[in-house]
Amino acid sequence: MSELHGLMRDLQKQNDSKIVFLVADGLGGLPLEKGGLTELETAKTPNLDALAKEGVLGLSTPVIPGIAPGSGPGHLGLFGYDPLDFRIGRGVLEALGIDFTLGPNDVAIRGNFCTIDASDKITDRRAGRIASEIAKKLCEKLDTIKIPGVEVFVRHVKEYRLVIVIRGEGLGGAVKDTDPQKTGVPALEPVATDAPSQKTAVLCKEFLRQAKEILKNDSPANFLTMRGIDKKPHVPPYREVYGLKAGAIAVYPMYRGLARLVGMDVLDAGQTLDDQMNRLKAAWNDYDFFFVHFKYTDSTGEDGNFAEKVKRIEELDAAIPKITALNPTVLVVTGDHSTPSKLKSHSWHPVPTLLSADTCRPDRCETFGERDCLQGGLGQFQAKYLMSLVMAHAGRLEKYGA
Repeated sequence: MSELHGLMRDLQKQNDSKIVFLVADGLGGLPLEKGGLTELETAKTPNLDALAKEGVLGLSTPVIPGIAPGSGPGHLGLFGYDPLDFRIGRGVLEALGIDFTLGPNDVAIRGNFCTIDASDKITDRRAGRIASEIAKKLCEKLDTIKIPGVEVFVRHVKEYRLVIVIRGEGLGGAVKDTDPQKTGVPALEPVATDAPSQKTAVLCKEFLRQAKEILKNDSPANFLTMRGIDKKPHVPPYREVYGLKAGAIAVYPMYRGLARLVGMDVLDAGQTLDDQMNRLKAAWNDYDFFFVHFKYTDSTGEDGNFAEKVKRIEELDAAIPKITALNPTVLVVTGDHSTPSKLKSHSWHPVPTLLSADTCRPDRCETFGERDCLQGGLGQFQAKYLMSLVMAHAGRLEKYGA
């Protein structure tokens, strides 16, 4: 257990406080033109602005300055787990997110269906974002793959995403992604980065060989890439570290997997933000801590759609009264990383963070946006310390020392 987690475990105390973490994935942004406004600053957010006036703002750094995190490290930081200490492949998170039970001999792999041309060059990294109904049938075909000496499982996740689990003795999880992150080039070969993973790399290569033959007539999804190849690590559970009974309300499998990895109960979230708000209300008396995840501020940023990201932020703002009506002791609104529409990707920029509680020391901020957050009372801080701030505002920490 880390020094920070040990301190949280030693100082935690019980009360009847309620904590809500509303995580707008990829919330932070950039102006399209110099001197302009970011997506968050452009959006009309009267409810978030009202919270900003009463609460306190700041900017959180998901990992360390200058590092653009994936969603896994970004969320682990928010949950109070140092992303540099807990490096977890996306395959593990996707598998847990669809309720696949991973054992000690399992290697989990996130797969993306893709499109390749006659020369094996990738023309679409997501196979046109094929519908889930189509992808599910393709996964059933791939689930027939047999490799001597191991078991192979293929499961559909959502749209073009799938999970592959290879089960066998002596497998390592240190194999590089085969997704080149660009089109016009072939997929990469699976390459092990340590000795125990050499066998895994060979198995991955054989899986891809068979998959290519099976999918050759299934355009646009006529191949796949592998990402986040890893084995499930041990992660200290939330209940042990923070003394919190935590519930997660997330639609997308990966984020449900992240929650399950740290010991949260994963609740049925439906498919819409309204569904999530209804679930939050229904479960209010059963948990101390709620993680509520909103995906679409990230996907619109990755699409480079500034106006649509603004609309999604406004959609999120409209849900705020449903949360405040429950009278949480602490409400946090933040993101796991920034995804500026201008860059069409995750970025290294610190993330706008709002903390609302009766115990907030006032700052001079009156709107929830990047510029105000830069001036806010929380300052700039590493995301892994957000949970200790939340625990303090919830009255759940004893005094440290005499």
